[in-house]
Amino acid sequence: MEIINVIPRGFCKGVVRAIEIAKQTARAYPGQKITILGELVHNRFVVESLRNEGIETIEDKTLSRMDLLERITEGVVIFSAHGIADDVVARAKAKGLITVNAACDDVLHTQELIKTYLAQGFRILYIGQRNHPESQAAISIDPLRIVLVETLDDLPRSLEQETKIFVTNQTTMSQYDIRQILSSIGETYPHAIISDEICSATRTRQEAIMNLENVDCLLVVGDVRSNNTAMLAKIGQTKGIPHVDRIESADELDLSSLRGCERIAVTAGASTPYFLIKQVLDSLDTLKRSLDSEIK
Repeated sequence: MEIINVIPRGFCKGVVRAIEIAKQTARAYPGQKITILGELVHNRFVVESLRNEGIETIEDKTLSRMDLLERITEGVVIFSAHGIADDVVARAKAKGLITVNAACDDVLHTQELIKTYLAQGFRILYIGQRNHPESQAAISIDPLRIVLVETLDDLPRSLEQETKIFVTNQTTMSQYDIRQILSSIGETYPHAIISDEICSATRTRQEAIMNLENVDCLLVVGDVRSNNTAMLAKIGQTKGIPHVDRIESADELDLSSLRGCERIAVTAGASTPYFLIKQVLDSLDTLKRSLDSEIK
């Protein structure tokens, strides 16, 4: 059995920055109630780690960020790495809350692009997931002039050809998925200006999976709510890797099902802490040594 530790994997710079901002905020406001609006990043181990430092997270997938904000009545509110709508920030300040924005720089860059083209009279086609906080923040910039394109069925076909169109996307999308949608947009609106904003961390992690050869198993370590983790698994499946599993930690490893695998690759989402990856690698190493001893 060969174990392939796929590089790069795990924390990206945006996640590292967001966690450090949260910790710095706790140090800067001792004694203040500190609440993160939505999960800082999509990983429950990170959420639990921050709670241990006195930083609470408020999350409810059935509520908007604005509705969640109404539950925060005092102290400091930290906006997550996924970006936040301007009206939510304004409401937080109106409530007298201290605001801290931990949004990823790549997310902020995409939002600024959208605002720039809106100011020039463009309609925006935004490729993303409907219920993802990054997409929700982007769409909220101007819900009337920004169209969310989740699948090809969402692509508007009746815009006037003279309409100025700018196309961009959620930073954690699959390159495979976005390529198909961008191609269709290009055919329908060849004059559209397209800016592929898949972030470098997402892109390099996906390309590392695309470049794997002769792998019969891919383990993707990450939270079930992490979109970039889901995209890594999806790319592995699209590539045709026979056995692709998403696991949150080594506790979910089914080692018996891996005994017949010859080459196992391990990767992780951009919000996955290193200790979770190491636990999986250590478990696989134990399995490998056990199988080697059986052969001898």
